[in-house]
Amino acid sequence: MRLASRFVAGTALSALTLLPATASAQELVVAIFGGSFADNTQECAVKLFEEQTGASVQFVLGSSVQTAAKLRAAGEQSGIDVSYMDLQIVNQAKAEGLLESIDYDQLSHVGDVYDSAKDSEGQNWVALMYSGTAIAYNPNEISEPPTSWQDIWDPQYQGRLAVPDISGTSGQQFLIAASRLNGGSLEDVDPGFEAIAELKPHVVTYYTQADQIVALLERGDIVIAPWYIDRVGAAAANGVPVALAFPEEGAIGIIPTVSIPKGSPNKELAQQYIDILLSPEGQICFAERQFAGPTNKTVELPPEIAQFVPYKESVEQMYFPDTAYVARVLPEWTDRWNREIAR
Repeated sequence: MRLASRFVAGTALSALTLLPATASAQELVVAIFGGSFADNTQECAVKLFEEQTGASVQFVLGSSVQTAAKLRAAGEQSGIDVSYMDLQIVNQAKAEGLLESIDYDQLSHVGDVYDSAKDSEGQNWVALMYSGTAIAYNPNEISEPPTSWQDIWDPQYQGRLAVPDISGTSGQQFLIAASRLNGGSLEDVDPGFEAIAELKPHVVTYYTQADQIVALLERGDIVIAPWYIDRVGAAAANGVPVALAFPEEGAIGIIPTVSIPKGSPNKELAQQYIDILLSPEGQICFAERQFAGPTNKTVELPPEIAQFVPYKESVEQMYFPDTAYVARVLPEWTDRWNREIAR
């Protein structure tokens, strides 16, 4: 099958490169996540953009937090034309007035984008992909794929289970999933903490780094774990015995976005670039290379890719938590996790 090289998470930290003092009118400066994310963006978007416009693209590598800090420090003089940031951070930048409004009327593909992937107030961002946390399992050991988050508590997986630590997004999302599964909610996580505490005798490890799961699966130490959707696809492409199950209650979603910073000298070019990201061609390419769930609902993916990404029905079922709320309560969640789970 035509699958990707190893995925590096969209929010992976990379050194922020320095910007030139000024940017040419025909050079688009794009603040973007590093690693394979940038490499695959080059193949799936930049090449076509440069062919269509005659302009060049300069990448500035960094995490969501680093990019927001650059915009905050430089104001309208950052020289950045397009910024990639996860939803929580882009909403912070929006609230601080750091972003331009995107003219959706100038995006020929935005009408085909899911509502959950568009900024409903102000049009300051649009999502280029879906990711999230679902259930990874070893298909050589589990013949019937899991269908529910409840399957994590199945006695047959005792001593063969990994759980994400609260320090990572997947850990926070697993807590949300466990809470909703047991009658709680984003605002009421007591049932989630209680349910996860029940797993303590049966957990092999509380992983803090996403790639720890690869070695655990390869050694046969675990057969099931809540894990990032895109990581499952990348691991399977590299021969790891792993498959993906979308729980019937819905995976917990992550939304990487693109936006146009205030003061961009090339707003029209920036909108052309964003339109290519949302096009079926760009979305299919990125799904195949980056295991990114398409936000354009007209996209048709081959089965070997569709099984590893949020797609159609699984997108409709996804739960997207209020990231601003999670950011506010995370210190409290972390303290409680360390008292009740990690000890």
